[in-house]
Amino acid sequence: MDPAYEVPAATRPQIEALLADTTASGWVAARGDKVGGFLIGVAKSDATWGPNVWVEAPGHAAEDPEVVRILYAAAAAQWVGEGRTNHHVLVPATDAGLGDAWFRLDFGQQHLHAAREAPPATFGVIPRTELTIRLATPDDIEPLVELERVLPIHLAGSPVFSRLPVSTREEIVAELEADLVDPKYHFLVAEHEGRVIGTAIGCSLEVSTGATGLNRPPNAGYLAYAAVLPEARGLGAGRALGDAVLVWSRDAGYDWIATDWRSTNLEADRAWLGMGFRPTFRRLHRSIM
Repeated sequence: MDPAYEVPAATRPQIEALLADTTASGWVAARGDKVGGFLIGVAKSDATWGPNVWVEAPGHAAEDPEVVRILYAAAAAQWVGEGRTNHHVLVPATDAGLGDAWFRLDFGQQHLHAAREAPPATFGVIPRTELTIRLATPDDIEPLVELERVLPIHLAGSPVFSRLPVSTREEIVAELEADLVDPKYHFLVAEHEGRVIGTAIGCSLEVSTGATGLNRPPNAGYLAYAAVLPEARGLGAGRALGDAVLVWSRDAGYDWIATDWRSTNLEADRAWLGMGFRPTFRRLHRSIM
């Protein structure tokens, strides 16, 4: 977490922004004139998340984690009464007591946010001799269309079972045509025997809509996307692409590099933890049937 948020003046705007959301609802727990905890929920797109509530990183805190359970009991009564039954909360990975309080409310881990330091000057990319890592160009659009569909198709399967829709070819082409010439993206591809088999994208973490406020490390780059064709796995392309994004982040002047992934994406879990990424926030989820 950015040390700047240890100062109340820095955290106040984060809380005010949540309360300004037209979907916001909030509760405080007080004893006398002393506030011992608070909870704020906001809603995101029903089309993507179903009838939902999100407790963002700055949306909950308590002197005693048990207070969060009491606050949630009051909040959930209203939310479920409104038909909002998909509940999400972002919890600091280092706060075991707070995490335990949410787990004892029948929340389970769904998603991880993680970060690591930018690598030292001696760190470099050493792919296998048959692999080439290079910048992507507009000439790579056709293979990139296939690679842009690899991750969402993979996440739709077991054990993730994501329900997020896979973009159409036309939507992917339009996005690629814009992003490949946009300087804020560092677009890489991996080639094997003249064929593009993998891709990775680096950018500033400020581009990510999932990392805002408290869960955004200071001066951080972002490993935004990585995918390798299923038939090309085992060649080391994924690791080489990840290392290349680490090198880019260092050379671009970032102190940190962040990424995030679904906890049940076993391949991503092994890859990113194996590259030194450490969990910073856990997204927990509860679905009330």
